[in-house]
Amino acid sequence: MSVRRFLLIGILLVSGTMVYGGDQGRVDKGPGLGPGTRTSFLYTGKRFGIPVLKAYIKIENGSFDQGRPVCQIQAHVDSVNLGFLFRMNNHFTSVVETESFTPIRYVKEIDQGGFLRETKNYRQTLTFDATHGKVVAEQKGEKREVPLPSNTYDPLSMFARYYLKEELRSDQDIRMFIYDGVKLREVVFHSRKEKVNTKLYGEIEAVCLESTTSFSTFGDKEGVIRIWYTADKEKTPVSIEMDLPVGDVVFDLDSVERS
Repeated sequence: MSVRRFLLIGILLVSGTMVYGGDQGRVDKGPGLGPGTRTSFLYTGKRFGIPVLKAYIKIENGSFDQGRPVCQIQAHVDSVNLGFLFRMNNHFTSVVETESFTPIRYVKEIDQGGFLRETKNYRQTLTFDATHGKVVAEQKGEKREVPLPSNTYDPLSMFARYYLKEELRSDQDIRMFIYDGVKLREVVFHSRKEKVNTKLYGEIEAVCLESTTSFSTFGDKEGVIRIWYTADKEKTPVSIEMDLPVGDVVFDLDSVERS
C-alpha cells in the first residue's frame, strides 16, 4: 500500500502545482508567504473508516540557502493501528526558492516494512539544476544525473507553489510535471467548484482537483486522486481522496496551525 507517493502527489501538491501550459492566472500571494511565517497541516488517512496513516506537513518561510531566500516544506507520513502488518515512518523535505518556487533540493528518508510489505530503509537526495535541465540523485554515496524538463517540480515544491502563489480557479485543466526520484510523470488535474462536508469546518464551498493517472508502484495501473481546497484566499487543503488499485484511502484535515 504505497500511499506515500499518492499522498505527496496529492497533498502534495498536496499536494502541489503548478507547471502547466497556457494562462497561469494572476499571482495570489496567499497565506503564509511573509518572511518568518510557518503553517502546519495534520491529516488522518483512513481505509474502510479505520485510521491507518497520519500525515503532517509544515511550510516555513524566511530562511536562506547559499545566500538565496528559500522556503522549506517538510512532510512526515506515519502508520497507525497496523502493528506488524505494515510500518511506515517516512520523512520528506523540499527546499525551494522563495520568489519562483523553483526546487533546489528534495530529500526522502524512507523507513517502512512489515509482514505485508518489503522492508525499505534509505535516504535519497535530489539536487535540481533547472538551468541545465537535470537533477542529480544521490543515494548511498552514488550519484546519477537524470535529464528533466526545465520546469519540473518535486511533489512538495509543487505544493508550496500552489498553496502560496498560484490562483485556484474552477473549470481549468492543470498540467504538472512531477519527479520524486522514481519516475518523471506528467499529471493533468481538472478543477471544479462544489460543496463538501469536512471534518474540521463542516459543509463548505470548495474547489476539487481531480486526476486519473497511472502509478509504477502498482504496475502502471490507473488510480484517481481528488483534492479539496477551501474556495477562499486561505486555499486550505481540507481533504484528499485516493481511489487506488489496492483500495480507497481518504485523508481528512484534523488541524491547521499558522504562526
